Amino acid sequence: MLSVGLAYRVGVFVKKPLQVHAEYPTRPPGLRGCEGLAKGPKLRNNIALTMIKLEQYSMDKLDRKILELLQHNGGLTAAEVADRVGLSKAPCWRRIKKLQDEGIIKKTVALLDARALDVGTTVFVMLKTAKHNQTWFDKFVSVVRDIPEVTEIHRMSGDVDYLMRIVVPDIDAYDVVYKQLISAVEFLDVSASFALETIKYTTALPLNYLKVD
Repeated sequence: MLSVGLAYRVGVFVKKPLQVHAEYPTRPPGLRGCEGLAKGPKLRNNIALTMIKLEQYSMDKLDRKILELLQHNGGLTAAEVADRVGLSKAPCWRRIKKLQDEGIIKKTVALLDARALDVGTTVFVMLKTAKHNQTWFDKFVSVVRDIPEVTEIHRMSGDVDYLMRIVVPDIDAYDVVYKQLISAVEFLDVSASFALETIKYTTALPLNYLKVD
């Protein structure tokens, strides 16, 4: 869940967030696939804006195998990946480079143990706001960007406007983050639930929906 963002893969942590709360008199440019929704009913949080057509990349079964390997172990060398997928090193490296250049492989990182770093308490925070305007949203984004305990935030449909994931050592540490948040941004309601146990956690994305040549 570490990749923060909205359904159309533009998160609140990008440098220039989209205008998500304002009411659009016309459909903004660049949202292909939403033309037919321009005159439709207004939905909560303009959730219709997330129904865009995603760009398709041309990949084959070897690319899928490479992605499968790398998203489970990003530390593999090109030679190790090549050996496992049945390619020589140079063509395998070119495939990996292409996947990186096209943004399919976004970055390679080290996944750290939260308990070893004393941030083993996970809190899911539900936020409601009465101010659905760009000024409020920009302030909200600037504030949460500067709170390292906030690892994810999603704009939601339904009764909750935002769902936030926070990692802290304990309840007292969460209270500090909570006070920092509400002192900087005005909310209609803030509620939190503490995770008692993590049943499943993975950063690996399913690849069975990927259309391959």
